[in-house]
Amino acid sequence: MTTVLLADDHAAIRAGVRMIVETATPPCQVVAEACTAQQALQLAGEHHPDVVLLDIRMPGNSG
Repeated sequence: MTTVLLADDHAAIRAGVRMIVETATPPCQVVAEACTAQQALQLAGEHHPDVVLLDIRMPGNSG
């Protein structure tokens, strides 16, 4: 199963993307969600996802 990290500063966007990812064929598993670029970097190091879906405009650092 493909593992996915979601990174977006808007919770509603993350929730919508999560729904799409988890109902995809073949199925994917969201292993973590981040609301900042810094948090995304930390979680990517912890979870080693196959794919990172990253918003390119987030507070602090850009995607």
